[in-house]
Amino acid sequence: METYDERLTGMLESFLFIAGDDGLTLNQIASLLQVELDAAASIAEGLRVNYEERPDSGITLRLYGGHYRLVTKAEFADDIVRMLENPTRNSITQASMEVLAIIAYKQPVTRIEIDDLRGVKSDGPIQTLVARGFIMEVGRMEGAGRPILYGTTDLFLDRFGLESIDMLPPLSEGDDEEQFGDTDLFMTKFQEAFEITEEGGNND
Repeated sequence: METYDERLTGMLESFLFIAGDDGLTLNQIASLLQVELDAAASIAEGLRVNYEERPDSGITLRLYGGHYRLVTKAEFADDIVRMLENPTRNSITQASMEVLAIIAYKQPVTRIEIDDLRGVKSDGPIQTLVARGFIMEVGRMEGAGRPILYGTTDLFLDRFGLESIDMLPPLSEGDDEEQFGDTDLFMTKFQEAFEITEEGGNND
């Protein structure tokens, strides 16, 4: 039967997964779990130890810059690189293309803003695009939590044949900002501009 502590640990794991790259501070964890700071720290440490002691787990918990984040274990680094370099993964998925398009035209932009525009979580596509070198962290937004801001890289410009981000083609006449609220229209315009299909692109 599930214990109270086990439920809190499971809740924390869920919260950290949803938080993605932004992670959670100890204060945020305590507030979300509705426990004192000492208890929150103990639960986080217990989760970390659990990950470290499990040989069948490829992820662990790390504290970076005051934020707890779920990360892959260092011992699997070579395997992850091999996976990312697998030629069968050359195509860009529709989800990743949506995120890349939003970042290209709206940068700098936070994950939350991307999620709001797409209507779904974007952690996976963002991690994929970072790993492939198309986007990177370009700073943090001022305010609560200081969320990460994302922008495109020189590799993005190179792969899409652009000298600078200013050379991005307009999505429509007048560059109507409202189209960003319509994912289907937004993606249609972006894909038409670069002659990209859902399975991949002419430069990727």
